[in-house]
Amino acid sequence: MENGTNFYLMLFENIGYIRYAFFSLGIILYCAIILFNGFIILAIYLERTLHLPMYILISCLSINSVFGTAAFFPRLLTDLVSDTHLLSRAACLLQAFVIYSYASNENTILMIMAFDRYVAICKPLQYSSIMTPRIVSVLIAISWIYPMLCVGIAGILNARLTMCGNKLWKVYCHNWEIVKLSCENTIINNVFGFFIVTTTVIMPFTFILYSYVRILIICTKSSAEFRRKAYQTCVPHIVILLNFSIALFCEVTLSRVTTLDLPLGLSIILSLQFLIVPPILNPLVYGLNFPEIRKKIICIIKASK
Repeated sequence: MENGTNFYLMLFENIGYIRYAFFSLGIILYCAIILFNGFIILAIYLERTLHLPMYILISCLSINSVFGTAAFFPRLLTDLVSDTHLLSRAACLLQAFVIYSYASNENTILMIMAFDRYVAICKPLQYSSIMTPRIVSVLIAISWIYPMLCVGIAGILNARLTMCGNKLWKVYCHNWEIVKLSCENTIINNVFGFFIVTTTVIMPFTFILYSYVRILIICTKSSAEFRRKAYQTCVPHIVILLNFSIALFCEVTLSRVTTLDLPLGLSIILSLQFLIVPPILNPLVYGLNFPEIRKKIICIIKASK
């Protein structure tokens, strides 16, 4: 089969009228994601007192959520109401690039957030000299450019493969599923995929874990007031981290472990968690837990009326 082949998303076949219920749910979820994350981005952008590393990184998470879901929801909603579920290879690779860039970006941004909290709590006197606007800008640039570069190279490696099939049993274009359709030796793709997972998932998670262990040690030796303030800023980050880590673990496990025997509907829900739950939960956690952000959002809503 030629490299210019089209791909068929088979899970949309023969789903009957329930597609309209899924379409309505998808519209609601996507609008909620855009609305919630839009409020966070606007609040931090408009309020000068929020132009601090911690809040800027929170806005980066919201921007990344909008970026990733833009590649998933519009195509999902189109497929739900369409009779044909055909994607060109270029469109499929582009969707996979954006979705996996989003997942990798999320990990690296969370790593920088953990570093920010580590410096703020463990080295408070040096915070302003370490987390300067220039250093924060460089860290944010790296957190976006490096993962997207790695995922882009993986996409190029996938694009060179000759396909022996064109049926994808997913609701979106999945890198590993594309690789499995190849007629060729995919050892290079597999090794590079492992490299990406190591540098954008395992290493950031290890650093995050180290940062919070150090923070916990400092907190146990500090006053009750210090611990309260530390927990107030760290707990939302930990909630977001656990939520995204569990969602990503479900996606990776379901795509790689073929011996799992789960109902189709459950496996689809679990594999889509990382694209649905974090983009909705992140702005809710930060909007509700940080009074500075919450107050500005309320002001924006009142002004819009």
